[in-house]
Amino acid sequence: MTDLLRLATAGSVDDGKSTLVGRLLYDTKSVLADQLDAVHRASVDKGLSTPDLSLLVDGLRSEREQGITIDVAYRYFATPRRSFVLADTPGHVQYTRNTVTGASTAQLAILLVDARKGVIEQTRRHAAVLALLGVPRLVLAVNKIDLVDYDQETFEVIAKEFGTHAAALGYPDGSVLTIPVSALRGDNVVDPSASTPWYAGPTLLEHLETVPVEPDPHEAPFRFPVQYVIRPRTESHPDYRGYAGQIAAGSVRPGDEVVVLPAGVHTRVERIDTPDGELAEATAGHSVTLLLADDLDISRGDLVAGAVDPPVITDELDATLAWLADKPLRPGARVLVKHGARTVQAIVGELRTRFDEQKLSTVDAPESLSLNEIGQVSLRTAEPVPVDDYRTHGKTGAFLVIDPGDGTTLAAGLVGAPLPLLGR
Repeated sequence: MTDLLRLATAGSVDDGKSTLVGRLLYDTKSVLADQLDAVHRASVDKGLSTPDLSLLVDGLRSEREQGITIDVAYRYFATPRRSFVLADTPGHVQYTRNTVTGASTAQLAILLVDARKGVIEQTRRHAAVLALLGVPRLVLAVNKIDLVDYDQETFEVIAKEFGTHAAALGYPDGSVLTIPVSALRGDNVVDPSASTPWYAGPTLLEHLETVPVEPDPHEAPFRFPVQYVIRPRTESHPDYRGYAGQIAAGSVRPGDEVVVLPAGVHTRVERIDTPDGELAEATAGHSVTLLLADDLDISRGDLVAGAVDPPVITDELDATLAWLADKPLRPGARVLVKHGARTVQAIVGELRTRFDEQKLSTVDAPESLSLNEIGQVSLRTAEPVPVDDYRTHGKTGAFLVIDPGDGTTLAAGLVGAPLPLLGR
């Protein structure tokens, strides 16, 4: 079991995500005294007799005034058993793009539903996005269970409906847990609730502390996007040439054979530098500077990869896109593709399928992709790019589609078709 869990929240508006996250922070004593005092004062100003724990999360004035979350916020907390990095994402349909951002590195996602409303359209949409991104485990938190008098039948109907939906999206047995909670009252969030004697499962925190999570795959093939070329040309370092970046996958040691892509030139790692000195080994997540044995023409955007099982170099991308822009995507559109530190021009080719996350079906050859729609698309890039299949190498299999006119992000792209349903 790893000692760090990266998780994300998702759900519709007013399902109580901010209150649930606030409850986790409050009950795990992860709130500073001055923060708590500010929440108490703000709650009194609102005429509340108990602290509004959502205020611990909704830090922006516009969020507090509207009572909604509008941006991704990262929260850090810990218990004696595990540390957590939590991405709290918005519930509004127009902010689904933020859910993609927050969930992109999650090992587990908490999806909230209101016990009075059950599984709704946005629930199914978020579940599809989480499946698309390959988030391996889900928790369905049936919130506001107190507002349906802790009714067991209501809970079981929701759990069964969502379980069927998750299974159709490719989630195997044991990867989805449904918990009845009241974020406002604290039922089954950190402590077991006496009001749900019919529920024998773990509390939310207990599950988060004990769920088995795969560690970062350091054994995966080495991937290192070059962010910056360091050439001091000083008296003490006249010939120094280092390549700085963060290791996206795998591990590297001095002496390892590598290939520089897209040029395809082979060399070996001579040294691994950091501000604290040289390393004998560096693994995924480490920011380092590599020194190579040969003097090569390498620039920002190139990829240094292990010589064994390198990425595919191609100018034809078959990808799944989550379209995040108001203006629709149509064949022939000219866009920019940002893959790692490399940005290249591209043209949209065929729109092959559009996924209907409500009906769990696909539409062949759609005319366009609109906001929040998911589809399989072909893109031709102006220059070859080294890519992996997203299902096996998440960080080097993902890219962004950018508007060349104003630089806004249009879509999140995943090489291949990671949504299992799309292949059926």
